[in-house]
Amino acid sequence: MGSQNEGGAFFAGLVIGGLVGAALALLMAPQSGEETRAQIRDRSLEYKDLAEDNIMTVRSRATEAGHKAQEQVAALQAKSMEALEKGKISATEALEKGKVSATEALEKGKQSAAEALQKGKDSVSQAMSRSGDGAASEVD
Repeated sequence: MGSQNEGGAFFAGLVIGGLVGAALALLMAPQSGEETRAQIRDRSLEYKDLAEDNIMTVRSRATEAGHKAQEQVAALQAKSMEALEKGKISATEALEKGKVSATEALEKGKQSAAEALQKGKDSVSQAMSRSGDGAASEVD
């Protein structure tokens, strides 16, 4: 885009310089006033037509660039929506895996706690039976 702006500026300078040069050449030429005015009129019409053609070209290029930009924006929007959907799916899958892992860990924790509780009960029962046996032998 930058080179198009530079080209447009160069072309505008070229046209303006040409107009100024042509006007000076006509004014300095040894002709009658009527001939000079006719020549200036003819040249100004030529330059007017040239400027109109260039304006139409610039407008069509700008319209084309606008359409391309709209297409690119639409494509980027589609890609971002696709990426968003993929992210949502990945997040949902990760959440489900986390729930399963947490449930498994909770079940293991419950099982370990139950086993530890049972071992504790068994240890208390054994200790009580030993202390009961010791107390009975003391009585004998």
